[in-house]
Amino acid sequence: MSSVQVSGVHRSYGKTRVLDNVSFTAPEGEVVALLGPSGSGKSTILRLIAGLEPLDAGEIHLAGERVSAKNYTRATEARRVGMVFQDYSLFPHLTVGANVAFGLDKVGRAERDETSLRWLDRVGLKHRAGAYPHELSGGEQQRVALARALAPKPHAILLDEPFSGLDAVLRAELRDATLATLAEARTTTLFVTHDAEDALQAADRLVILKAGRVLQEAAPREAYDRPASLDAAAALGPVNVFCGIVANGVVATPFGTVASQHLANGTAAQVAVRAEALALAPGEDARVVAVRPHGAHDLVRIEAQGATWRVLTPPRTALGETVSVRIQPAGAFAFSG
Repeated sequence: MSSVQVSGVHRSYGKTRVLDNVSFTAPEGEVVALLGPSGSGKSTILRLIAGLEPLDAGEIHLAGERVSAKNYTRATEARRVGMVFQDYSLFPHLTVGANVAFGLDKVGRAERDETSLRWLDRVGLKHRAGAYPHELSGGEQQRVALARALAPKPHAILLDEPFSGLDAVLRAELRDATLATLAEARTTTLFVTHDAEDALQAADRLVILKAGRVLQEAAPREAYDRPASLDAAAALGPVNVFCGIVANGVVATPFGTVASQHLANGTAAQVAVRAEALALAPGEDARVVAVRPHGAHDLVRIEAQGATWRVLTPPRTALGETVSVRIQPAGAFAFSG
C-alpha cells in the first residue's frame, strides 16, 4: 500500500499560519493535484510530505507508516519519496545517465546502469544518456528529473509545478508523456499547480486549496460539476458572480434565474455561473460590449441592467449586437452568503 494520508496538518512560520487543519488522501497509484493560487500552501504540503521541514500539528502517513507528527519527522532519505522540483535540480557535472543512477547507490554498478537506461528509455531519452543537463531542452530536463525520481521505486512522487514555464504545445506534450510514464509505473503522485487545465486533465483527484485550507477534495468531474463553494468553483475556470436573494427557489440575475431550492427563501445567496454555461442567441436581453478570440471560442462580455458577465461562446457574436441569454443549469451554482 503506497497511499499518502495527510491528517489535520497545521504549519505556521512565526505568526503566519500557512496550513490550517489540512486533510486529504492520495490513494495508491493515483495522481492527485494540489490546486490553488500562490500562497495557498501547496508547496509547503509537498515539503512536509518529503520531510524537508516539520509540521506543527497533525500527522502524515506514507504507505501506512507514520512519517510526520508533532515533534517527530522521519528523515527524508528514509521516506522513499521522489521529488521533482520546478527547476529540475539536475546535477550539472553528471551525465543524464549518471543523474538517473544517482539514487541507486544500494545496488551494484551494472544493475545501476541498467536501471538508469531502462528508465531513460521509458521517458524516451535513452539516446541522450551520455549528454549533460545543459545540452538538453527544458522538456528533456524535466523528463530526466522524472526518471531519476522514479528509478528507486519510491512510495510516492512529488512534483512541484512540473509543467510551468513551457510553451502551450510543449506543455501539453510533456503533460501527456508524464502521465503515461506515471500510469505505467503505478506510482502514487502528488503535483502542485495553479493551472486548472493541468489539474483537470492530469489528475485522478483534486485537492483545491486557498489560504492554507482545503476547499474541496474530489474527482475532477465532481469538483467541476458540484463545487463545494464559490471559491472552489472559481478555482476551476472563470465564473460570473452575482449576489441576490432567494425567492421561490431561485435567484434572479440580470441574465436569468439560477435554481436555489437548497437555500431557504429570503436568504442572501452568491451565484456562480461558468462562462461556458451561458448560451447566446439573437434577442434583446443583453448587449455585447467586447469580443476577444479565445482558441476555438470567443470570450464575449455582455451587459444588462448595469451588470457585465463573461461568456465563452462559438465565434459568431458581433460587437454591439443584442442577444438573448440562457443560463444552463449544469454550470450554475448558488451558495449561502
